[in-house]
Amino acid sequence: MKSKLPLEFYQQTDVVSVARQLLGKHVYSLIDGKLTGGIIVETEAYRGPDDRGSHAYNDKRTTRNEMMYSAGGVAYMYICYGIHDMLNIVTGTDGMSHAALIRAIEPTEGLDIIRIRRGIFDQNRRLCKGPGALANALGLTKVHNGADLQGDAVWLTDESTHYDDDQIIASARVGMNFDGPYKTIPWRFYVKGNQFVSRPHI
Repeated sequence: MKSKLPLEFYQQTDVVSVARQLLGKHVYSLIDGKLTGGIIVETEAYRGPDDRGSHAYNDKRTTRNEMMYSAGGVAYMYICYGIHDMLNIVTGTDGMSHAALIRAIEPTEGLDIIRIRRGIFDQNRRLCKGPGALANALGLTKVHNGADLQGDAVWLTDESTHYDDDQIIASARVGMNFDGPYKTIPWRFYVKGNQFVSRPHI
């Protein structure tokens, strides 16, 4: 396993570029002594405070989204619809409130553990398909909000997986229930034809 991505990677100021660069990186978790992980194949960028899709839109600051205002290099975990834990990577410098949502991974490590956590034993492509599924697969919950990505609970590495420009699709983000340019801005990135992506082009 390669070394962890350096802090400088997360502290780039262009979250849209970082979200795209995350494709092909590997994400791992070590929860209760169990190592799981996989290749990132789908992400979304959220750029507060101008982005209407962001929790930090219009400089909103709450207990829930406070971690978004940290310097890049920590995890921002929140619960969606009161059910699904979501793994986000905080980017940029202190106070920028930028984050990239990890929407899907191709599982490569600890598949037996992932299958048990997900209760799915016959369709590997469903194991980490969608942000709630992948957080569940990796054993990550809101308790990991603020986890240092240089630490030992959750981290990213840059391994051998590389995707060329013609293998990457940019499209509108999922679930943007408002009007205006940020509803359709192409800040969702995914690997073309990858069976682990949460949904096709929208």
